[in-house]
Amino acid sequence: MVQRSIIIGMVFRAGRCQDSVVSNANPAAGPVPASASPGVFATTHWSVVLRAGQADSPQATEALEKLCRAYWYPLYAYVRRQGNSPEDAQDSTQIFFSRLLEKNYFAKADRDRGKFRTFLLGSLKNFLVNEWKRAGRLKRGGGV
Repeated sequence: MVQRSIIIGMVFRAGRCQDSVVSNANPAAGPVPASASPGVFATTHWSVVLRAGQADSPQATEALEKLCRAYWYPLYAYVRRQGNSPEDAQDSTQIFFSRLLEKNYFAKADRDRGKFRTFLLGSLKNFLVNEWKRAGRLKRGGGV
């Protein structure tokens, strides 16, 4: 669990401070400013996704970090386009990644079922709907 909390911290710094993504042209080149490719999903490297889903693998932490850095900003941009303030979008994206890592959803991604970005966007949409419903329940006093 320590490894996953470290990655969450890295995502937090990458999202709040740098707003960076991995270049589509050369993923090995590392993060580039988000303004160079705002909200664009990086090309999926399924070997990295598969490694990230193997919690017992020594390379899983590095793979998780790569995926979080590559996909944080495009998911944040999606949440912003839904009408959320920058702060709320950052918080929602961060909580989403936290749950994604906590529940090891990367292990459920399947290349045969479609694109990884579709998996992430579908998961994010479900998360946002659930958060919206939860906030509504709390307003009505249903959170007790």
